Amino acid sequence: MYDRRFSIAPIIYSCTSPNSMAQCRVANIMNRNELRRADINLLVVFETMMHERNVSRVGEKLFLGQPTISAALSRLRVLFDDPLFIRAGRGMEPTARALEIFSNLVPALDGIAAALSRCQSFDPCTSNVTFQIGLSDDVEYSLLPRLLRQLRIEAPNITLIVRRADHRQMSQMLMSGEISIGISLTLDLPANAHRKALRPIRPMLLRTDNRPGPLGLDEFCQRPHALVSSMGRTSDATDLALSLMGRQRRVALTIPQFSSLPVLLANSDMLAIVPDYVAKAMASSGTLRAEPAPLQLPAEELSMVWRAAMHKDSGERWLRSRCCAIFSEPIEFPVVPALRIAMHNNQALRASR
Repeated sequence: MYDRRFSIAPIIYSCTSPNSMAQCRVANIMNRNELRRADINLLVVFETMMHERNVSRVGEKLFLGQPTISAALSRLRVLFDDPLFIRAGRGMEPTARALEIFSNLVPALDGIAAALSRCQSFDPCTSNVTFQIGLSDDVEYSLLPRLLRQLRIEAPNITLIVRRADHRQMSQMLMSGEISIGISLTLDLPANAHRKALRPIRPMLLRTDNRPGPLGLDEFCQRPHALVSSMGRTSDATDLALSLMGRQRRVALTIPQFSSLPVLLANSDMLAIVPDYVAKAMASSGTLRAEPAPLQLPAEELSMVWRAAMHKDSGERWLRSRCCAIFSEPIEFPVVPALRIAMHNNQALRASR
């Protein structure tokens, strides 16, 4: 049997009478004395192991060697008098006791992290702190360069670690501590995560031909399309909107990320539907045109999310404020040469009248 005398969860007494208040104070002292047996580094290893279920991956995440992780797990087993993790194939499965400890440990560690962070001031001019953020591919391509230019001016000594994180991965990466901030389209989030809407994600049409005037729906459906999908899908919300109209398009190319799209669209008749901020970034080169799509498409929402433990951290608050300021800026599209010619002709026509 494991020793239940040590528990991360506090012992709660009813403190409504003098006797019970005295018992409460004694219990608190006993709990504080038990903390001397605990090493917070061991608890961080335990939390990471609960997420990764693999000794090698835990070592990689914490920048520690496998022998160090194995030794920490041995100490944890002695501390909690329980095996904690049982080998299952190439991974490790937690015991019932490990699951019980984990449910109490996460809020406790979050509270410790929050308490420590409040004691540390943050000066962007001199700080050399490392931030870990998760960005979806569209945000990384179009908005990260602007953020990075601003950070280089305001905080030249910080390090920014960017991890690819879309709405399918965001929750797990926040829970595991791989990232403290995430920016993406977000769906389900951990209960202790905070969220702030940044801007609507409005779909825009990209094309490379120089013919003036907007593209009609018939030509939109006839021409081949390129689709960006990390999962390799050949349909998305655009196809659903077309099907509701009794129309369809042909997706001729699916690619996993936005960075190669300008080269692939160049000198071709292919079209692409992308978020408006991606369209602006790609149209700024002058080789691509961005315009509204010839059908009504649903707008989604770009959000910033962050861990509750970092909510009041001064450095994290500073970074969130910079992300919010930059990623919330309105979109202004550059005028490509073909559009300049059309505008000039229209102005000349109006003058002649």
